[in-house]
Formats: sequence, C-alpha cells, structure tokens
Amino acid sequence: MKSLLFLPATAALLLTACSQKSDTPAPPASSSATPTNSVNAAGGYLGALARGQQIAVKTIDTTSLDKAIQMFAVENGRNPKDLNELVQQKYIPKLPEPPYGTKLVYDANSGTVKVVSQ
Repeated sequence: MKSLLFLPATAALLLTACSQKSDTPAPPASSSATPTNSVNAAGGYLGALARGQQIAVKTIDTTSLDKAIQMFAVENGRNPKDLNELVQQKYIPKLPEPPYGTKLVYDANSGTVKVVSQ
C-alpha cells in the first residue's frame, strides 16, 4: 500500500523536474569544427548531390541488369555467358554506361553484376 502512494509522488516529482528549463546555455561547438560559410555549404551540398546521383545510377543500372539476368535464366535455364548476350536476345536494349571511373563486372556462375572502380 505504501508503494502505491509513493509511485504517484515520484512520478509527479520527475515530471516537474523534467519540465523545468535549464538556465545554462548549451555548450558551444568544438573549436576544431570547420567554420561554415555560404561558399563551403554550397560546395558541400553540390558534392554530396553528385555523389548521391552516382550511387543512384549504380543502383539503377545493376537492378535493371539483375532483373534481365533473372528473366534470361528462367527462360533459358542458365545464366547468360556475358552481358552482351542480354542485348543480343533483346532482354535489354543496350548495356548501361557505368559512371565515370567505374566498370561493370559480371560473374556468369552466380549471375551477379557489380559496379567497381577501375
């Protein structure tokens, strides 16, 4: 019975303590951080945007190729010998261009395509 009376009092005390705002300001950011200005922010944003686009292109290219390889395997009972066989048998219109500085690597045994750096 005593614990039942103690529980609401403790909860009220905790809620009161948590709802009070602290008068102390937040600690400043460390001085080792790079200062941000509009030039740094724009360059950082554009660089991140370009990297994101390259990653998206890699994902899209390998996804479409993986799907074509799966369709080929279902219809022919085997994986294609190379990626050009997918084009020759009209599973894809043409091989996608890998992003600059990368190449497509196809493993015929497992039927997987990867985008790797050159």
